Amino acid sequence: MNALQGLRQDLFHDAFAYRPLSRRSTDGRVTRRLRGRPREYAGLLPHAVVVGAAVLAMLMGFFSDGALGLEALLCGLLCMIPVLLTLIRPVGAFWVSLAATPVAAIFGSSWDDWPWLPGSFFSHLIVLTVVALRTRPRTAAWMWLLTGAYGAFSDTLFGGGHYYNNTAPMLVVSALILLLVTVWHIRRDAEQVVTAQQTVTEHERSRRTLLEERTTIARELHDVVAHHMSVVAIQAEAAPYRVENPPPELERAFATIRENAVAALTELRRVLGVVRAEDYEAPEAPQPTLADLDALLANVRDAGLTVEKAVTGAVRELPQGVELSAYRIVQEALSNTLRHAPGADARVEIGYVLGGLGLRIVNGPPPHPALVKPSPGAGHGITGMRERVSMLNGEMTAGRTDDSGYEVTVFLPVASVVEPDEDRGGEA
Repeated sequence: MNALQGLRQDLFHDAFAYRPLSRRSTDGRVTRRLRGRPREYAGLLPHAVVVGAAVLAMLMGFFSDGALGLEALLCGLLCMIPVLLTLIRPVGAFWVSLAATPVAAIFGSSWDDWPWLPGSFFSHLIVLTVVALRTRPRTAAWMWLLTGAYGAFSDTLFGGGHYYNNTAPMLVVSALILLLVTVWHIRRDAEQVVTAQQTVTEHERSRRTLLEERTTIARELHDVVAHHMSVVAIQAEAAPYRVENPPPELERAFATIRENAVAALTELRRVLGVVRAEDYEAPEAPQPTLADLDALLANVRDAGLTVEKAVTGAVRELPQGVELSAYRIVQEALSNTLRHAPGADARVEIGYVLGGLGLRIVNGPPPHPALVKPSPGAGHGITGMRERVSMLNGEMTAGRTDDSGYEVTVFLPVASVVEPDEDRGGEA
């Protein structure tokens, strides 16, 4: 019952459904190298192949007997029309091919081949191939069975054993073609499944990387905020002892400040303690600042990257969170340069401006682009940088330069500043 339903659905209900052949993707390894109109025309390659096969079928039908005339022209058209019809109505093209075959055989002057004349034989093979490529393997199997049934019926009803019956060659050749098409379908479906799985995996990897980066930022900011809250609590506790005979109101105010600072510190540790659970026993290293940038650049130079630093504006000490994020952004940008543009020159520009800190990390193109292999972590570093900038309400842009290099620009706002420290910074 299910088989009959499938037969009705594939070959009768969808017989003349309008299914125009879509353009071929131009993102392949060869076509993506084309530019302009050649790449646009490359999308029409399947259409050109079908039209070429239709013309060849028409010529075979026209010259199969050597007798040129109206009947030969009709045979050629009957061979060409079903092939062209596969461009818009693939299942209907099969039925038209079956219907055109006896007509071409009757009008053709050669009765050596039955029921398919040479042009009809080639035309029907092309129709079966194109329909199998454009539909499901089940539909192609039904068409193959109907082709065999048609050949047997034609031989029994009209052949009478007087002519050479080419149904067997038709079935053998078409079976081999349909087998290859079925293998192609199976392989394509498997590749689509693998591609979908890779897309999901990449999405999960990006999501996990983002969460890990947020966790790292949360740990670092936890240390910064906890330090400041501890200082507030200690200062509030010590302040009353620095004033001789402080009024009760002042003592209560400082006590309230200390209690709230301690409470905030406790809540902060409780909320963010989960992100420190994995390496709770690990020793805590001091967080880097812009003062440690020269050491970072020295390490990068040792790794083979030519990098220079330029500092503009009045160098001053910034909030610890800003300095830490700025250091990490420069570190990640230079790491991306080492990974994606080995051998290129890089430049780090730091601008101390009113109301914030500006960063610009730019690198030129790699000297040998063909030797640069794609990195599996592509884009994750940029995601981490954007997270840091977003948490500080800053702005960031990243993209290609005109010379095929890469540029990252960042502005981190700073609400307040302290006195400049002339011993930090400069040019290197």
